[in-house]
Amino acid sequence: MSTLSRPPRPQHSFKRVAILFAGGPAPAANAVISTAAVSFLRNGIEVVGILYGYSRLVEYTPERPLVEGCDYVMIDHKMLKRTRSSQGILIGTARTNPGVDVSHPSHLDDPRRTAPLRRVYEALCSLGVDALVSIGGDDTLKTANKLKLFQDRLPGDAKRIPIVHVPKTIDNDYMGIDFTFGYFTAVETLATEIRNLLYDAEASRSYFLAETMGRSAGWLAYGAAIAGEASLVISVEDIEGEYEQQEVVQNQDGTTTTRKVMNLDRVVDRIVRTMLAREEENKEFGVIVIAEGLAEYLPISFLHGVSRDDHGHIAISQLNLSRLFAKRVAEAYEAKTGRKRRVTGVQLGYESRCAKPQAFDIMLGSQLGVGAYRALVEKQLNGVMVSVSGQLDLHYVPFEKLVDPETLVTIVRYIRPDSDFHALARFLETYVNE
Repeated sequence: MSTLSRPPRPQHSFKRVAILFAGGPAPAANAVISTAAVSFLRNGIEVVGILYGYSRLVEYTPERPLVEGCDYVMIDHKMLKRTRSSQGILIGTARTNPGVDVSHPSHLDDPRRTAPLRRVYEALCSLGVDALVSIGGDDTLKTANKLKLFQDRLPGDAKRIPIVHVPKTIDNDYMGIDFTFGYFTAVETLATEIRNLLYDAEASRSYFLAETMGRSAGWLAYGAAIAGEASLVISVEDIEGEYEQQEVVQNQDGTTTTRKVMNLDRVVDRIVRTMLAREEENKEFGVIVIAEGLAEYLPISFLHGVSRDDHGHIAISQLNLSRLFAKRVAEAYEAKTGRKRRVTGVQLGYESRCAKPQAFDIMLGSQLGVGAYRALVEKQLNGVMVSVSGQLDLHYVPFEKLVDPETLVTIVRYIRPDSDFHALARFLETYVNE
C-alpha cells in the first residue's frame, strides 16, 4: 500500500455507533468527537451524538422514547465542518452517574441498584446502537466499566454493545496514559493568569495565593506553576512527613477511624519561609500555587456542613481554600516578622476548561478519537481505554487494568515525589533552606 493511500476499509458489522461525553469540559473535546465521528462516517457507519452525557439516557422508558434534537443528534459531515479546533463540546456534557449505587461486583446482581444502568442499555438499544464511545474522566471510566459488566451478566442471546473509553481530564491524573487531551491548553491558560498576577504582585509588593483545579493529584498545579514562574507550588503529593498528621474521626455508628490530614500550621509556615527567602533576594512579591485537592486533607473541623456529590467528592467550591490559606499566611507572616503583607486568595480553573485548544492537544485529541474507531472496527475490542505514547502511537488498555475489581474504583496517577517532573518545580521555585 502506498504511503499516500487511505487506510484500508476493514470488514465489520457495525451500522450505528453512539458517542457520549460526560463530566467536566476539557479543551480539544471536539477534536476527539469530530475525528471519531468522521472515521465512522467515512466507513459507512452512522453516528449518534448522545446529548448531555448520561442525563437523558437514565430517564428513558418505552413510554418516554428518546427524541432526536432533544436527547440525541445524528452527526453528519456538515455538522463536523471545521470543528476539530473549536471550543466547547459539540454534544454537551453532564455529571449524571448511572452507576452510583454499584460499588461492588455483587451489586450488579441487584435489579434495584442496576436499574439506571439497565435504562441506559435499553435506551441505546432503542436507538439501534451497535457500539458506544465513552469520553470522560475517571468517574465516566467507572461508569463505562459498570455498563460493560452489567451487559456481561445479561442472558446469552441478549444484544451486547461494545464500549471503548477515551480518557478526559485537564487534571492529567489518569492511569494508562502519559498526558490527557486538554491538559497542556489548561496549563497554558492558568500559567498566563499566574504571570499576570505576578506583574500585579510586583507592582503592589504583595502576594497572590492561587488555587488551581486538581482534586486528586497535582499535575495541573505543578504544570501551571512551572510555566507561570510561580514562587512555590504545593499539592496533595507534598503532604508527607512533617506536613502530615493523623486525625481520629468519630463515625455515625460510634466507631472511630484514623485519616491522614494536612498539618496546616506547618504548610502555612513553609509558605511564609518562601516569602522570607524571596525578601532576601529583594523580592517582596510572588504567587504561591496550591492544588484544590488539598481541601480533602483539611482537618474535619473545616469540613462540617460541606456537601458531597454522587461520586463522594466534597464540594470544594464551598470551602474557598485560597482565601482560607491567604488569611492564615498573612497572619503567620505578621506574627513572624512584625510586618504586614497583603496576601490575596484567588481561584483559577473554570476559565481553562473550554479555552481555545493548542496544537498539541488538537493532535492528541484527534489521535484518541481515531483510536476509538480503530479499537472498535479494526481491532474489534470491548472494554478498553484508548491511549497513546511516544509519537502518538496508539494502544488499548483493558478496563480491568485501570479499575479495582473489588471496589470498582479507578486508580489515581499521582506525581511521584521522586520523579524528575516533581524535581523540576523544586529547581525552579524560590529556594528555601530547610
